[in-house]
Amino acid sequence: MSLLPDNESAVRAAAVFAALGDPTRLALVERLRDGRAHSIMQLSSGFDLTRQGVTKHLSALEAAGIVIRKRTGRQTHFSIERKTLENSAAYLASVSQQWDETLGRLETLLAKTRD
Repeated sequence: MSLLPDNESAVRAAAVFAALGDPTRLALVERLRDGRAHSIMQLSSGFDLTRQGVTKHLSALEAAGIVIRKRTGRQTHFSIERKTLENSAAYLASVSQQWDETLGRLETLLAKTRD
């Protein structure tokens, strides 16, 4: 019996972790952590990228379910999708728990063989 989440959870988590594996995307998520919606202009500030480049990274984050895009008139705003990050953290916690239990069993087995 595996403690790992079902395959669907693993696939979703892998998409999130792949999207977060890019330093620019990780920096964008960091900027969005205040929970407010930010325009592309706000998010582009301080990056060595064009707004189009930032938009490309935001689209990758959106595809992974990490950000939400909302269009109001001519403005597009992005905000963080906390549930996706919470689910990914829960996935990591599950994997961590499995490894802790596996290593605990190994430690017990090694202790028995030393005696």
